[in-house]
Amino acid sequence: MNSYHHAVSAARKWGGSPEDYIEIEEFIDSSKEIIGDVRHRSMYHHTAGVWLCQRVFGRTITVPKSSGHGTVEIPVRLIAERHVIEDLGWLPSPADYIAGMPIKPWMSGAQRKELPLSHLLQGGSA
Repeated sequence: MNSYHHAVSAARKWGGSPEDYIEIEEFIDSSKEIIGDVRHRSMYHHTAGVWLCQRVFGRTITVPKSSGHGTVEIPVRLIAERHVIEDLGWLPSPADYIAGMPIKPWMSGAQRKELPLSHLLQGGSA
């Protein structure tokens, strides 16, 4: 499901319009900019990604009530959780993604790359 369809789904559930939700939905899917297949979900489609959404967008968003009278506060974490569940059918943790990840030598710092100091300094001089 793409971000817009997630926003339509959220608007149907909580009221308002897809535009009220699209920034959150696009943030969760923004990892597609880096990884063009389903592995992109390992970046934000989990419990830590849900909490990151709250940190970025705040605890709640305000949307118009379906009745057209007044507004309602929707918890951002609920919006993000719904997105992940719509895509995956459940809410994994980051540990679920890395459980099958092979451990490579570079991950422990065992494979160091030496760079000349001039590459690390601005302008190439000390």
